[in-house]
Amino acid sequence: MIPPLQFHHLDADLLVVDKPAGLLAVPGRGEDKQDCLSARVQQIYPEALVVHRLDMATSGLMLMARNPAAQRVLSLAFAERRMHKRYVAVVHGLLAPPSTALVDANGWGLIDLPIAVDWPNRPLRVINQATGKPSQTRWRVDRQDAQAKTTRLQLEPLTGRSHQLRVHLLALGHPILGDALYGPSLPAAFESRLLLHASALAFDHPVTGVKLSFNSVVPF
Repeated sequence: MIPPLQFHHLDADLLVVDKPAGLLAVPGRGEDKQDCLSARVQQIYPEALVVHRLDMATSGLMLMARNPAAQRVLSLAFAERRMHKRYVAVVHGLLAPPSTALVDANGWGLIDLPIAVDWPNRPLRVINQATGKPSQTRWRVDRQDAQAKTTRLQLEPLTGRSHQLRVHLLALGHPILGDALYGPSLPAAFESRLLLHASALAFDHPVTGVKLSFNSVVPF
């Protein structure tokens, strides 16, 4: 059962809400795919407009505008990479921290691998050096669980390709637990959902310019 919506912020121009795992961000094709976060928010705030999306299996912070002018400014901020986004994921296996030669001053490594649509197997994506679009993800190890053989990561996508985090981690040989599209068969305890959560979001307010920052508790 999908829980009630949890709002983190509401003003005349925008709102920030937690999307539960298993709920579409926007309507899909077909009558059975009309229930989604945007529709539920619009039942309360009919003027709410979509700015970005999360995969159905991903939980966490989503931003919506409350008027067309704010939507344009916020959408442009996403396009110009002026939105700071952070995710938490748990991956299969013991993933070592990035090599010291490849990290920044704060210990973040970078995955820089181009992503393309896997046309014969849509909606899957693949790493393709010839036809893929530039795709970059910063990553850092939080902790490892040697008994469960899992690793908890922080992730910061610098680009916004579909399935980017899932495909990049698969390319490292460590798919996200519970990933029905890209992951191997995993222990039953991890199959109930994708262990990927949009945990932090920071941006400038589209009207006032004030820096806003939000955090969402990771549910796993």
